[in-house]
Amino acid sequence: MFAPSQLEVRRFFCATYRKWRDGAPLIPMELIAADWIREHPEYHAELADEAAALAAVYSVEEGRSNPFLHLSMHLTISEQHSIDQPHGIRQAVDLLAARRNSLHEAHHAAMDCLGEMIWASQRSGLPPDGHAYLDCVRRKATS
Repeated sequence: MFAPSQLEVRRFFCATYRKWRDGAPLIPMELIAADWIREHPEYHAELADEAAALAAVYSVEEGRSNPFLHLSMHLTISEQHSIDQPHGIRQAVDLLAARRNSLHEAHHAAMDCLGEMIWASQRSGLPPDGHAYLDCVRRKATS
């Protein structure tokens, strides 16, 4: 399993932003990331300054959104959708996108479920519950 460090993730997104902005060729994962970067212009300034990005601390108390976490969650959901893992996530995200009339909004709703699953796993010490995650996305898609 690929488990990049926080700094590697930040470097990846900063480099992808730089290559996308400059019109340089992108590898497949960078193409997906660039699509989500394009959807989030509010992050462009942070992605443009790699040194500051590597040093930045994003705390809930400060109310700062972590662009790297947010973009990573978009990538995660995109990958899950492409391989349909957990099984059924593709259909659930597609239905959610149709109901919200926006893939981007569907991703944001699915992120709530993904974050909930990760938080529950960390809190309980148990593995992430893919079924609970999928059920959460399905509920959002049908409500």
